[in-house]
Formats: sequence, C-alpha cells, structure tokens
Amino acid sequence: MWRQRGFTPFITIAFVNAFTDLGHKIIIQNALFKMLDGSELRIFTAIIQAMILLPFIMTFTPAGYFADRFAKNRIVQVCATLTIPITLAIIWCYQHGAFWPAFGLTFILALQSAFYSPAKYGYIRELVGRTRLAPANAAMQAAVLSAILAGTIAYSFLFESQLSANYHSLGEILQQVQVAGWLLFAGAVIETLLALRLPARPAVPQPPFNFFYYLSTGYLRDNLKRVFHSRGIWLSIVGLSVFFAVNQVILATFGAHLKEVVGETDTRIANGLMALAGIGIVTGALLAGRWSRNYIETGMIPAGALGMFIGMLLLPGIHQVSVIAVLFLFYGFCAGLFIVPLNALIQFYAKEGESGVVLASNNFIQNIAMLVFLALSIVVAQAGISTYWTLYALAAVALIGFVYALLQLPQSFVRYLVRGLLAPRYRLQVVNMDHIPRESGVLLLGNHVSWIDWAILQMASPRPIRFVMAHTYHKKWYLRWFLDLFGVIPIAPGASKESLKKVHQALINHEVVAIFPEGHISRNGHLSTFRSGFERAATGTGAAILPFYLHGLWGSPLSYANNAYQKQSQGRRFSRVITVAFGQPLNCDSDAATVKQAVQETSIMAWDEHVAGLPSLPASFIRTACAQRRKICIIDGDNNLSYGRLLTAVLAFRAQLKPVLARADRVGILLPASAGAVIANLVVLVDGRTIVNLNYTSSIETLAQSMEKAGVKTVLTSQLFLKRLEKRDIDLTPLKAISEFVYLEEVRGQIKPWRWASALLQSRFLPAAWLASLYCRKISLDDTAAILFSSGSESSPKGVRLSHTNILGNCKQIASVLNPEEQDVILNALPTFHAFGLTVTTLLPILEGIPMVCQADPTDARAVSRLVATHRITIMIATATFLRIYLRSKKVPPLMFDSLRVVVTGAERLPAEVRNGFRNKFGKTVLEGYGSTETTPVATVNIPDLLLDQNGSIQTGNKAGTVGQPLPGTRIRIVDPDTFKPLPTGDEGLVLISGTQVMKGYLDDPERDAMTITEMDGLRWYHTGDKGKLDDDGFLTIIDRYSRFAKLGGEMVSLGAVEQFLDNLVDDSEVELLAVALPAPSKGEQVVVLVTDTDYATGLRSRVQTSDMPAIMRPKHYFAVDSIPKLGTGKVDLATAKRLAADLLEEL
Repeated sequence: MWRQRGFTPFITIAFVNAFTDLGHKIIIQNALFKMLDGSELRIFTAIIQAMILLPFIMTFTPAGYFADRFAKNRIVQVCATLTIPITLAIIWCYQHGAFWPAFGLTFILALQSAFYSPAKYGYIRELVGRTRLAPANAAMQAAVLSAILAGTIAYSFLFESQLSANYHSLGEILQQVQVAGWLLFAGAVIETLLALRLPARPAVPQPPFNFFYYLSTGYLRDNLKRVFHSRGIWLSIVGLSVFFAVNQVILATFGAHLKEVVGETDTRIANGLMALAGIGIVTGALLAGRWSRNYIETGMIPAGALGMFIGMLLLPGIHQVSVIAVLFLFYGFCAGLFIVPLNALIQFYAKEGESGVVLASNNFIQNIAMLVFLALSIVVAQAGISTYWTLYALAAVALIGFVYALLQLPQSFVRYLVRGLLAPRYRLQVVNMDHIPRESGVLLLGNHVSWIDWAILQMASPRPIRFVMAHTYHKKWYLRWFLDLFGVIPIAPGASKESLKKVHQALINHEVVAIFPEGHISRNGHLSTFRSGFERAATGTGAAILPFYLHGLWGSPLSYANNAYQKQSQGRRFSRVITVAFGQPLNCDSDAATVKQAVQETSIMAWDEHVAGLPSLPASFIRTACAQRRKICIIDGDNNLSYGRLLTAVLAFRAQLKPVLARADRVGILLPASAGAVIANLVVLVDGRTIVNLNYTSSIETLAQSMEKAGVKTVLTSQLFLKRLEKRDIDLTPLKAISEFVYLEEVRGQIKPWRWASALLQSRFLPAAWLASLYCRKISLDDTAAILFSSGSESSPKGVRLSHTNILGNCKQIASVLNPEEQDVILNALPTFHAFGLTVTTLLPILEGIPMVCQADPTDARAVSRLVATHRITIMIATATFLRIYLRSKKVPPLMFDSLRVVVTGAERLPAEVRNGFRNKFGKTVLEGYGSTETTPVATVNIPDLLLDQNGSIQTGNKAGTVGQPLPGTRIRIVDPDTFKPLPTGDEGLVLISGTQVMKGYLDDPERDAMTITEMDGLRWYHTGDKGKLDDDGFLTIIDRYSRFAKLGGEMVSLGAVEQFLDNLVDDSEVELLAVALPAPSKGEQVVVLVTDTDYATGLRSRVQTSDMPAIMRPKHYFAVDSIPKLGTGKVDLATAKRLAADLLEEL
C-alpha cells in the first residue's frame, strides 16, 4: 500500500492540512481560555466548533458534486492552494491584534476543508482499491490524528512560550503569539507542493451543476436518498455522527470542567490531555487497520462503542490529572477501533461515481449532529447545569450507541470476541474482498475443511452472513440461541425443501447466505462432490453466486488432518495464516459442476497468497531440519541420516564447494536416487544456484546438448556411480571435455575436521532463521530453482524452468491431500532428473518431514520389495512400467508390499491389467495421477476413499479410469483446441492447467512459451497437448495425446484406444504392445503395432478380425520386437518406437 504511487504524499497532505487547520483553532481557543471563564467560556468554545462545522453543512451538495464531477486530485490541489492566501490573512490579523476577524477566518479555513474532505476520502479508494480500504483508512486516521496531536502540542507550547503575563485583551494575546501565523503559512506552502505530486485519476462524467435546483434543496434530497437507500452506509454514518457529536461536546465542555473541578488553568495541560486522546485514537486506528488487513473487521464497532462508554462513565468522577490522562488514552484507543471500520464500510458500500456524494452526505449528517449537540451544550451551559452532569449525559449517549451497535451487529461482536480467542493461533488475510456485491443477495459457496469455517468466513465479509447448518447441531438447546443470533438456517436430510425456501427468500431479500455444498467437513482436505440443492434455492432470485476458498485451516486441530500433517503444516511461533479468497460472481442459475470449477479456480488465488509467504526451498529445508534434528530422514543402504546429520553434511559440503559453485549459476548433478543426490541438490540450492539434474540414460549427444543449453560448467557426481554406469555400457567420459566433473567422494575427503565440527555445532545449536541468514543466498521465490529437461518421449528434450514457488507450491499441494501419518515412510526410487523424482520423492519428503528410503534402480523388483518389507514403507510413487515389473516378478510375494498405505502412479497411462493385477496380487489400489514436467509435475491425482460416518457415506477420492481431481490450488479447463473456448462438462477437448505449479517457462525458448502458456481470466494456463474430459465431480479422464491420434479414413483415431482394445485381446500379462501411426502408401496414415511376443504378432490379426473392434481402428501391420523402447523414467520412448516401426515396415 505504501509503495503505491502517490499514497505517501497524499497521507502527508492529510497530516499537514489537519495540522494547519487545528493550529489556528488552538490559538483562538487558547486566547479565549485565558480571558474567559465558566459558561461564557463553554459558549464561545461551542461557537468555535460550530464555525468549523457550518461550512460542511452549507457546502454539502456542491462539495459532493465537485468531488464526483472533477478529478479528486485536482480538487485537493485547488483546496491546498487556497490555504496560502487564507493563512496570509491570518498573519495580518495576528500582527494587528484583530481578534474577531481572525475568529471569522476560522470559518473560511473550515470552508476549504469542507470541499477538501469528500475528495480526500474518495481519493483513497481510487489510490488503493476497495480491498485495502481498512488499512488505508487506518493510515488516514492515524495521519490526521497524529497531526491533531502534533498540532495540539506544538501550538500549545508555542502559545505559552510566546505569551507574557502582560496582556489585557484578546487582540494583545494574538500580537504576542504572531509567530504562529508564519508556521501556519509554512504548512500551507508544504501542503500545496505535495498536492502537485498526486497522480491524476479520471473523473466520472456528471451533468452540469444546477444552482437553482441547489437552492431549492433538490440536490440535498437526491443525495440523501442515496444514503438512506443503503442500509450499510446509513448505519455507518449514524455511528460516526454520534461519535463526533459527543466529541464536540467534550471539546466544548472539558476546558471549563478542568478549570471548575480540577482547578487547572495551563493550556498545555488542557490541550495535552486532549492530545492523549488523539494518541489513543492513532494507536487504535493503526491496530484496527492491522487487524483488518485486506478485509473489514466490523466486530470492532460494538467493541469500540463499549470501551468509549466505560471511559465516559468514569471521567466525571476523576479529579487527578494523571488518571484523566490514562482514561483519555483508553477512550481514544476505543474510538480508533470504532471509526476505522465505519469509514471503510461507507467507502465499501458507495457505488462507483457516487463516493464523493456519499462522503459529502456523511460530512453533512455528521456536522448536523455535531451542531445540534453543540447547540444543546450552549443551552445546558446557559441553564447553569454543571459540566459534571453534562459528561454523565454524554456517557448515557455512548451507552445508547453501544446498545444500538450491538443490536445491529450482534454477529460481528460475537465474531470479534471469537477472533480474539483465535488471534494467538490464526492470522486472517482476505483476497478479493471487493468481489462481494455491496447490496444484492449473495449465495456464498465454497470448501469446508474445519469446524470454524463459518467464523473465518464471517470475519472476511463486511456483510453479515446467514449460514445453512445441519439440523443436528441447531436442535441442541445450548447452541440454538447462539445459532439463531446469527440467523442460521437449519437443514435436515430428507426435509430440505423448507430450508431451501428460506434460503431462496433470504436471497430475494438481498441477504448474504453461505452454504457448504459438500455437506460435510472434508476428511482429506480435498473438494468432495458438490450437492445440487443450492441450485433450487438460488434459481430465480437474481442473487449472485460467489465462490470462495478457505486455505490454512486444513491441518489445524479443528480439521480432520492427521497429527503428523498438523505438526508439519503449522506456521512459525505456532501460528497459522488463514487465507479467504473470493472468486468472480456467477449467475444464480449456475449448476453444481460450474460452481465447483469456479471454487477450484478461486483456490489458485488462495494458494498463490500462501506460497508467496513461504521461505525459499533451502530456507524451508533448514526450518524443517532444525525442527526435528533427531528424526531419521534418509535411509540409503546401511547409511541412516537424521535431519541433524543431513544439515551438518549440507553446511560442510556447501562451505567446501563454495569456490566451485561460484563459477556458474547453474550446476549439473549426475547421481541416482540416493543420499548423495539429496545432499548435492540441497548444497546447490543453499548456495542460491540452479540445480540441473542430468538424465544419464540419454545419449551422449542429448546430454551434451542439454548441458550446453543450460550453461552447465560444473557437474557434481560420484566416481562409484560413473563406474556402475560403465558396467551398463554408459560411458560419460566425453562430457568431461565440456564440463568440470566434481566427485563428492573427493570433496568429502577434503573437508577438514574443524569444518565438520563447525557445521555440526551450528546445525545443532543455531536457530533456523540464523542458519538461513548465514548460509542461504538471498533470492526471490520467483527465481529459477531447477531446470529439468522433459522426458523427450515424442521429440528432443526441452529445458523447463521451475521456480522456488513452483516446487514449494507443488510439494505443499501434494502434502495436503497425501495427509501424512506419523508412521509414513516413502520410497525414493525415481531419478531426480525426472520431475516426479525431484519433487515428489526427493524434495517433498525432505520438506514435509517424511523419512525416505533410497533405491538407485527402480527396475530391481527384488531390491525394491526388500526395502518395502524391511523398512515398512507406506508410500510408493512409481510409473506404470515399474509397477508392471513388480507385478510380474516372481521374487516379489504379496506380503512384501503389505505395509503400503498409498501407491500412486503417473507419468504414463495406467493400463487396466496393471491396476487390476496389483489389486489382485498385493491387495493394493493403485491411484493414478497426472501432470507433466511443466507442472512440476503433479496437477491431478486420485486419493483413497474415506468413510464419513457410520451410515456408510463415503468421500470419494478415487475413480478408476480417471487421473483424479485437480490438486488444491489447481484448475483444469477443457477447451476447444482451435478456439480455446471452454467446453461443457463431459465434452472432450484440450486439457489446460492453471495453478501455482505451472512452470516459469522453457529455457531460452520464448516462442515455445508463447505457444504453450496462455493468459486467460487473470491466470496462466499451460497447454498440455492432451485430450481429456471432466465429469460432474471434477475428475479428469485423459483420452490420449493429440499427437497420438492417427488420421484414418478421414477420422481421428486415438492410438491409446487402439492399444486398450488390443490389450483386452491379449491373455498374457507379460506381453507388451504399442501402436504407432505411420504414413500410408496412398494417403493419410496407417496403424502399426509393436508386440513383445512372436506368437501374438502373428495371431493378433485373426483375433482382431473376429472381434467387435471397429474396422477403422484395426491396425495394418504387427511386428514382434524384443522390447518396447523405454526412457530412463520408465515411460515409452515414442520417438524411438516410431523409428523402429518405420524400419521394420521398410524391410517388408
């Protein structure tokens, strides 16, 4: 907010303007205080206040009109300029002892303020927008009240220091303090110069001003109608009017009360006590702004009113100046809490183009109220009623104000008290509060993850919300009164018709109603099925459906998250940041599927906000390591590393390798899944460099191209690993000519004992924040953390740049649905040159505190099964190819995988025979996910179904044949591949992905970026190149790659569908097959099938001919091959397979 251009000068102008206006008033008021006593002093003090108020009443209509008709920055500039001649006239009056003309200039000075005020408050919204109204108003109130405080002190001390005891009239007093006039002039000049720096904002076109209509009060009636028609604006103005009216009487009465009751005559004491109230208001306003960051905390209104009543009630009976000082400080603090949300509400409810009129109406009504109260105070003074009873009467008014506020905002007050209880553990931030319609009916629909979602949602909304709640809670006698206070609408299964009618009527009545359409609190942190009952309630109401998303409560003790995830997801100092995001309003006839997709889209904003507040990858690792130093994090063969030992190793290696790493910003890593790979990656990240994990299964040419493209000059590797590769006929020696190979074994031997000791002591005793500050290079979350080269299954590998935000966000997304348990152990067998291996099986467990067991070769079924059985591994992440190997292996009996809780596959399609075979052999359900290197990689995933209650209700997390729902903070959109127009639910089209995990872009390839990343609706969308569809529950089904469609007989046929049909004709699970499209001799394309069995290569044709396979899909040729070409990640190497098929076809 403070970085917003023009905001700082604008706040400074507000300060100087208030300082100048108050200065003249202080001088006049102090002169009267010195010369007058008793009721005469009270009357003239009230007249001064009235002269300040009258211009606001007189100019109500033109001030509001001009604030809307002309650019508000221009009005501020004109008003600031006018203070220069006014202050020059004041100087003349001071010099010549002309008290009564100076007295009259108080009115003129107030006149320019009357035109300045609506423009000032309207300009705030134009500068910062509606979302930051509360903190901006807090800053404004703090500036104005600070000016009042500073002006009171400065001019009071100046007055007393310049005044001698030798004066006999009011004019002589002015002559003695004439230097104050030059201070006023200096303020006017500074204000004018600052006003010229304000950025211009366009004015809203308005009809010409009709002076005769103004004189006939036509404008007055029209403008006040706009206020009276908005209940939110009207009630806010009433609250502010009562507050300022009471304060005017305090200002007019307190000086005489101080003289009569306390016996104090020093103006510095009198004004100093009032200044303490100003300090209290500044403090209260600043705290109100802080507590209302990005939203409006209306619960402070009744709380502040209660505090002011208590202060006023105690004031008359206290005679000690020190106690009065404390009381004024308390009163001011409560007043600050009271006025900030009221001013913010007025600006929130004001329509575009009407803010000037509304704010001028606010000034008009406030000033009428203040003038009436001042007139009453004059009457009271003339009647001889003491200040003692006058102050008690004001306390009674404050009590009435509190009761009225409590009756109007009971939910807000209770919510504020609840917020006070939650504040030590939860901090709220709101995204897009300005999406909430001001006046119309609103149906809020979103996710439900905890028991306090209702309270958090109400805190985020400036409008009161009525919640639809299960009847089982409402019928409890000890809850009913509380729920009725909030206007809760109870609903019962099988008897929802009447409840939905109440919702329908509430929306027609322009109320805000919230429904959690899942009908239950989530058991896995994911969105469940959206029930369609709200459709009947919303249709025909004209209300807006507003999607919302709550982030941060999943993982709290008030959710169903596992204990392990609760501990790990907890923020610093045991606090938790809660984000409430509001999406774009939808039509009232939107269906459940549309709303659910809108909630998923809204979740991106909440997750982006969350991830933006996280530390970088290396700092996150250090925080996790310091929080659980003794916990085992890596098991690699016989080597067990605790977090403390791992942190020690990273710090020691980083210190030793610092000169080497400094040679380039991108560092290559050639290591398998192992403790060494984890250490190497963390060392590079801690040093602020970019990790480039190289695919050692690629050809030398491909590796060299990748290294050259990424600018890799240094490679961290292991001599032992390179020797193992040589045994597999992989010789990487040629790469040493283009890059320096650094062997970790040698580096370890070079680390001196003192360096190990230093790293050990630091890792054990220094706080995480200190270690991060000492070792982590300062970086931005948007900086590139890793460059991964895509699998190259269809073409040459592409360099993908992943930021700290991408990797952190994807890890947090996966962890939220994985919902780790205390006993979880994850298998790390996927190579780190693959996005799946780097993010999911390497960095995720390190950051989330899940122990990992490393296995360098994922194809070694016997070794993998032994590790699972020995270490009771519960989470296995693997490709379908690797799962097929474990399924076929006779060396893996079913009980070896008994400990597995979750088995997830991705990177390639999961064949039905692998899914079914895994369930039949091991009794485990394989959960399929989906993503790509460009999405870091996970975008969607199936998760286990969970039981909701004893009646057998299930929260569905898995649908066989689909790749699951989008991760939290992710949105899937199905569009027409040519027009990119969104398609209806169930239609097949191009799959687009948006979310915090979508890559920064390709490496030095802006043209490819432009082809694959599209900005739509304020989000970045990645074009996957896949054809898919979404069902009503948001589960995604992938049909095939668009590149894996063959043009046969004028139609596009999916090669994946051909393979699936052929799989059903193959009886042997050991047999693999692959369909490829090759050019046909005449035109179009033909399907060629590669089969890993000679008998099936010859027999499949006859089986196809006798099957019901459509003729257009039937392959032309079948070839037997030893194996289907695979990449190091286990995925099919489509490019190589296509060349192999073409060679075999030529040999015919």
